[in-house]
Amino acid sequence: MSEKYQHYYVPEQSPWPIVGAVALFMIAFGAGNYVNEVTKDQPGYGGYLLLAGVATLIFMLVGWFRNVIDESMNGLYSKQLDRSFRQGMSWFIFSEVMFFAAFFGALFYARMIAIPWLDGASNNASTAAVLWPAFEAAWPLLKTPGGIETQAMPWQGLPLYNTIILLVSSVTLHFAHVGLEQNKRGQLKLMLGLTILLGALFLSLQGVEYVHAYQDLGLKLDSGIYGNTFFLLTGFHGLHVTLGAIFLLVMFLRIVLKNHFTADKHFAFQAAAWYWHFVDVVWLCLFVFVYVL
Repeated sequence: MSEKYQHYYVPEQSPWPIVGAVALFMIAFGAGNYVNEVTKDQPGYGGYLLLAGVATLIFMLVGWFRNVIDESMNGLYSKQLDRSFRQGMSWFIFSEVMFFAAFFGALFYARMIAIPWLDGASNNASTAAVLWPAFEAAWPLLKTPGGIETQAMPWQGLPLYNTIILLVSSVTLHFAHVGLEQNKRGQLKLMLGLTILLGALFLSLQGVEYVHAYQDLGLKLDSGIYGNTFFLLTGFHGLHVTLGAIFLLVMFLRIVLKNHFTADKHFAFQAAAWYWHFVDVVWLCLFVFVYVL
């Protein structure tokens, strides 16, 4: 019995995984030493090692991306491997969902369990009095046991503007995808470029927001549980926006410089779009639970 099987491309041995591991080690070791040096005001090599690690990581990403792109453009990938890529990207986004779920869970625990407990709820009045005398349950918690006071970040202004910017960026990215599927290259380039610019604008405004929080509101990482959750959630989201913008920038360069992707074959673009829409949905949840409620 003869059956036809699709080929499944197995790449040759690659140096990029070990190069990436070395880069991440240099980043971790360098960052740790750099923070220690800044804290103790002592000169050292931590900053240089950190920069070398970042440069090595960028070198690894460029080389690995180039290999994968060349393999795809040379027709080495089958439909079976395409399904593997889709499953891999789906699981990656799911892992990111769980990542943010952990931080939203910490926010829920602090607001709904820890704060009422410190206020003497559930017959723990004596324990609460020992841990934090005269504590009053409220959110956002603007005063720490050490006496540090801060102000809450309002949802009006920069957070609202950034929400609108991300929502518009999802719309422009959708029209870029439509342009690709309809072979309208001009629409694709225009809408994708506009999406990247909106992402850069979001990050710029978030930097302005952080400066305002630090200088005008006294809101810092050491500002108690409110400051911790605020900067962890918004900071990690900003990191994901940066990563998504890099994805889209790579797609934009491939389209403009190499004329890559067709209406039938463009999963790399689709994967980047999935990730960007995921980042937008996370921001909507973050805006409601961190800023508004």
